[in-house]
Amino acid sequence: MSVGEIACSYAALILYDDNIPVTAEKLATLVKAAGVDAESYWFSLFAKLAEKRNIGDLIMNVGAGGGAAVAAAVPAGGAGGAAAAAAPPPEEKKEEPKEESDDDMGFSLFD
Repeated sequence: MSVGEIACSYAALILYDDNIPVTAEKLATLVKAAGVDAESYWFSLFAKLAEKRNIGDLIMNVGAGGGAAVAAAVPAGGAGGAAAAAAPPPEEKKEEPKEESDDDMGFSLFD
């Protein structure tokens, strides 16, 4: 990530938090007031993003990315065998290490 991209990210969050519409001009004003030199294209990119996506939704879904499971499409003719062959193998469960308790050490937190 570049410094300009990060500065625009923070500026967009500041504007969103204050319920101010995110525009390229307002982003540029905030970034320049912070004393950050940013390429001018970042302002319009972030403004277009704010027009198309709700910033609140982006904040709430920060860690929600990842690989979504894709279901195999079965043709109307009923090629069930092809769908079964395309299904991923079941995941193997890994045994978690057993945690030690205070009883094993001969003392307790509340003794």
